[in-house]
Amino acid sequence: MNELRGRITKDGIRIYEDADFAGMRAAGQVAAEILDAVAPLVKPGATTAELDAFITAEVTRRGVISATIGYKGYQHASCISVNHVVCHGIPGGKVLADGDILNIDVTVIVDGWYGDTSRMFAAGTLPRKAERLIEVTHEALMRGIAAVKPGNTFGDIGFAIQAYVEANRMSVVRDFCGHGLGRVFHAPPNVLHYGRAGSGPVLEEGMFFTIEPMVNLGRPETKVLADDWTAVTRDKSLSAQYEHSIGVTATGCEIFTLSPADKFFRTWE
Repeated sequence: MNELRGRITKDGIRIYEDADFAGMRAAGQVAAEILDAVAPLVKPGATTAELDAFITAEVTRRGVISATIGYKGYQHASCISVNHVVCHGIPGGKVLADGDILNIDVTVIVDGWYGDTSRMFAAGTLPRKAERLIEVTHEALMRGIAAVKPGNTFGDIGFAIQAYVEANRMSVVRDFCGHGLGRVFHAPPNVLHYGRAGSGPVLEEGMFFTIEPMVNLGRPETKVLADDWTAVTRDKSLSAQYEHSIGVTATGCEIFTLSPADKFFRTWE
């Protein structure tokens, strides 16, 4: 892939080199390990501030950098989004109750490379409707990832996700999307989780980006609260999200943020 060295596509998407995969792999694994480590602390009675404090300590202990502390004024090492919070939930005094579901999103910088991932957690006994939402969201992510290979398009990713979610009578959030990353936190392209097959930029070996569908039990509309961060479902329906960072390979893709403990999908088991 040397001929791709330093190239930017006509859509503004950076093409990385073979050697860069190692940097992304290392950063992704640290982020995944931190989410593995916090899982046992997610239980009724815990606060989201306590979970974030643990994540902050893990970042420090590992000698890496939190990408979110100080980002546009944000002051936490994680976003923790509970129940009807779609994304960007701010850790605080919220006490987890039995049956709560939550997404924990962590991004770390390791030797200049960004590892970005999130997954769903459950406090106590998981209600069936919440469990089904989580199952559909995870499967939607994996179907989106399965569409990643050179020659396909970003529209193929969005179509795979949207078709599966809507077939299960749930909705895909339109207001937020995945993004390119690498040696920067956010870069082109915007990775939409809905769309038309065959549309959008063509996938090429060496592209790095996140796929992170947000799925609602109710309608897709969201609103951002007065804190300018927390996004919630307008109809107060439950929302779930899973996120992987990936790199396009010659034959498909590599997932950089796989759980070393195989706890990405069902963290509570």
